[in-house]
Amino acid sequence: MRKFVCVFSLILLAQGMPIMVGSQEVGDPIDVVLQAGLMAKDANGNFNAEGIISRAELASILVRTFQLERRNTAQKPDIPVPDVEQSFWGYNAIQTVLKTGTMSGYRDGLFFPNQRVTRAEALAIFAQAYGVFQLPEESVSEILAAYPDAVEIPTWARKSMATALYEKFVNIEAGSNKINPLKPMTRWDMAYILSRYLERQTKPGSVPDGSNSTPAPIDIPIRPVSVPGGNNPNSEPIDIPIPPPGN
Repeated sequence: MRKFVCVFSLILLAQGMPIMVGSQEVGDPIDVVLQAGLMAKDANGNFNAEGIISRAELASILVRTFQLERRNTAQKPDIPVPDVEQSFWGYNAIQTVLKTGTMSGYRDGLFFPNQRVTRAEALAIFAQAYGVFQLPEESVSEILAAYPDAVEIPTWARKSMATALYEKFVNIEAGSNKINPLKPMTRWDMAYILSRYLERQTKPGSVPDGSNSTPAPIDIPIRPVSVPGGNNPNSEPIDIPIPPPGN
């Protein structure tokens, strides 16, 4: 395993990607998520680890990971979403995350399916689906204090990030111990999160003292949207090799 980690690290350096590590060794995250069917390669057999996760892909991954379609609220009538037509590849997943409250839309009911998400946004939403620990602010600050760039975490995401860090879902930048909350969430980042989540299912951990894991609604502020390729509801996802819904 150590030999593999060293070789893989050299590959990442050659590709110009920062080496992100966790506090413990895990199996190759890409292999893990591919075998679990939570993410997929493109038609050419490439995983595209540097590709950026969009809101549509995040929705698809969340539905698969947490089987959101099985929740009672997922059976509600479809919600009108002006920028996501039924022909869009991620329509069903987007409907499911909206109905279950796992993700929310923006003003005028828009979803912006191709908008890229930051690590803080993706981790906050993932933690919401997982169950955010209702920690007192003192405990949140204590968890985040170990990371020099934790000050960059938006206020609304602090508790969710603390949950993700406590559960070791976050890949940390080697050497600097940074969590890079404002950087785009890559497919490699997401593969790491999912692999740690799957590991957690087989090895349940403890819950921080004075907390519970009751999901708390997350109000993610609207931010300026600038998406390469625009927000055409019929456009293909950007750098996102994912099969059509239902596959």
